[in-house]
Amino acid sequence: MKFEIPAGAQKILRTLADAGYEAYLVGGCVRDLLRGVAPHDWDICTSARPEETEACFAGQRIIETGLKRGTVTVLVEGEPYEITTYRTEGPYSDSRRPDYVEFVSSLEADLARRDFTMNAIAMDLEGNLRDPFGGAADIQAGLIRCVGEPAQRFQEDGLRVMRALRFASVLDYKIEHGTAGAIHENRRILEHVAAERINVELSKLLVGEQAGDILRQYPDVLCEFWPELGPLVTLEQNNPWHCWGGWEHTIHAVEAAPPDLVLRLTMLLHDIGKPACKSTDEKSIDHFYGHPAVSAKLADRMLRELKFDNRTRERVVTLVEYHDVQIPNRDRSIRKWLGRLGPETFFQLLEVKRADGMGQSYELVKDRLTQLEEMRTKAAEIVVQGQCFSLKNLAINGRDVIAAGVAPGPEVGRVLERLLERVTGGEIPNERERLLGLLRPDDSSSVGV
Repeated sequence: MKFEIPAGAQKILRTLADAGYEAYLVGGCVRDLLRGVAPHDWDICTSARPEETEACFAGQRIIETGLKRGTVTVLVEGEPYEITTYRTEGPYSDSRRPDYVEFVSSLEADLARRDFTMNAIAMDLEGNLRDPFGGAADIQAGLIRCVGEPAQRFQEDGLRVMRALRFASVLDYKIEHGTAGAIHENRRILEHVAAERINVELSKLLVGEQAGDILRQYPDVLCEFWPELGPLVTLEQNNPWHCWGGWEHTIHAVEAAPPDLVLRLTMLLHDIGKPACKSTDEKSIDHFYGHPAVSAKLADRMLRELKFDNRTRERVVTLVEYHDVQIPNRDRSIRKWLGRLGPETFFQLLEVKRADGMGQSYELVKDRLTQLEEMRTKAAEIVVQGQCFSLKNLAINGRDVIAAGVAPGPEVGRVLERLLERVTGGEIPNERERLLGLLRPDDSSSVGV
C-alpha cells in the first residue's frame, strides 16, 4: 500500500539512507496513516547518532534543543521534522521522564520503550512496516494496548494513564482488558504529573466522540486530580425530574453537549455542588437548593488547579452559575439576558440548558426543550435585526446624557441603564430623538424616567 508522505519527510529519509543509516517514520504519523487520517506531525527515527544526523544535514537549518535525548529537528522548507536516534531509556524516578537514555542500534529496542502498540510501528519510504508488537492489527481492531507490561508503562510516565483515556475517547477505540486494569491500579501515579499536562489530555478527552463512555468507565481516574467529583459519582437523586443519579446525569449531559471544550467542561461541572446542597423532604424527595452557586465556586477552584486559561475558566464558571436560571420565553426577557451575558455566552447557555435537560426525565422536560429552541430562534432574530439589548446598541450615549445636563459621574450610567431597561422592555423605541426627549433637565435624574 502506498501512502502520501510529504516531500520534506521523503527527503530526510532518503538523505539518511543514502548516508548508510536506517531511517523510518515512527509513532503518531504512522498510526494516522494506517487509520487513513492525515498526520499533523512527522517524526523520524534513525540508527544515526545525533552528531551523524547533523552531519547529514549540514547547511540546513537545525534546532538542537533535544540533543541530550537524541533528537535533532531539521527544517525543510520551513517545516520541522524531528529525527531521533534509536534509544532505550533508564528508570523513571519521577514517573515523568527517564533518568537517562542510551543510544542503540536496534529499531525493535527503540519501539519497545513506547507507550501503546499503535504508536510502536515504524514505516519506511516504500510503506513497509516494522511492527514487532502487533500495532497494525490493534489499529484495525480499534484497540489500545500497552507495549509490554502495562503497569510498567504507566509507572514510567503517569501521563500515559490519561493518554490512554484520551486516545480511547478521540479515536473511538476500546482499551484492552489488561491495559484497562493497569489504568485503574496505577491511577494514583497521576499525582506526579504536572497539572498542565493533565489539562491537555483532559481537554482532548472531553471533546472526543466517546467522552461519555470514558467518564462512565473511569471516574476513579478523574477523581485522582479532581477529588471533588467523588461525591457526585455516588450521588442519588430521588426526584421526579431525574431518572439517573448525579454521575450518570452528568455523563448524559456531557454527551448531549456539542464537542466544544467550554460546553463539555460546563456539563462535567455544572452539578458538582449538588452533594453539598442535598436535602430530603418529608416525602423522601431530594432537593438541591442553591447548587448552581456552589457548583460555580467549586468549578472555579477546580479549573484553577488544572491551570485552565482565564477565558475558558471564566466562561465555564458563568455558564455553571446560570445553568439553572429560569428565562421566560419572551422577547423582553431574551433581550435582557442577551445584554447581561452577551450573545456568544447567551447562546452557549441555551446549549447548556438543552444538554442539562437531555440528562433528565424526558417526559417532564420535553416542553422546556421545545421552548429552548424557540428562544434560540427569537434570540437569533433579535441579534440579526440589530434590536437593542445592551448599552452599545442604545441610540444615545454618555456624552448625550452629559450634554442634557447630567453631571459627569455614576449618575450618567444609571440614566443610561434606566433607558436601556425601558427600551429592552418594549416601553419605548430605540430612537435617538425619542430618547433625547426624555433627557429634559427637570427630570433627567429620574429617567423612569
